[in-house]
Amino acid sequence: MTGTTKIAFVTGGSRGLGRATVEALAKRGVGAILTHQNNKQGAEDVVSLLKEAGVPARAIQLDVTETSSFAGLASEVRTQLSEWGLSHFDYLVNMAGSSHTGTLADTNEAEFDRVYAEHLKGPFFLTQALLPLLRDGGRIVNISTGLTRILYPGRIAYGSMKGAVEVMTRYMAKELGSRRIAVNTVAPGAIQTDFSGGMVRDNPEITRHITEATALGRPGVPDDIGPMIASLLGEEGRWINAQRIEVSGGQSL
Repeated sequence: MTGTTKIAFVTGGSRGLGRATVEALAKRGVGAILTHQNNKQGAEDVVSLLKEAGVPARAIQLDVTETSSFAGLASEVRTQLSEWGLSHFDYLVNMAGSSHTGTLADTNEAEFDRVYAEHLKGPFFLTQALLPLLRDGGRIVNISTGLTRILYPGRIAYGSMKGAVEVMTRYMAKELGSRRIAVNTVAPGAIQTDFSGGMVRDNPEITRHITEATALGRPGVPDDIGPMIASLLGEEGRWINAQRIEVSGGQSL
């Protein structure tokens, strides 16, 4: 392995959009350190696929709400990079997260705190912990949602945290510009995965609604998102910075 090999650190890389992103990057020759919360087998399956594709890969267990673990994680990443003959990784994708459904009237404080810890606090402090290992000229992608623009009752906490992620992204881009690190937000629309209990994938009524509401006439699939993120991280995306890029097929125009 040479020192020119590129590596992405992708949270939530064992399933859904994270897995699609890791696999799309592998097709471009980019290796990965991917995290999972409790999907060890899925993560190991992805690692095997990447190694078969000829790129380095490693899976690490991580709960993004456990900020006290981030210093140890950074040390583990540093050691892994060293074993690969590298000192830095190139791309950070803050993908990990789960859904939340609840209105203003019925969301309790514990639920709100979990959404905050998972979608805003976690990515903030994880990025902070990994910054010394991210190379100058690297890239960061934070994941938002179409629900910061398309409003559905019951998504107030989730959508609000993702709105904060979009502002955080612009601040990151401003602060990290001196290191030539570009930072963008990708906001997927409705995607057919197991996210939110597989709601978009498995509920025919919701699938019909999304199909009718989307200009391109269908819900999204993971391969609509992963390759787009890979291209954004590639050289062709070098001049895109501090942007919110919605990938929804034209949902609710």
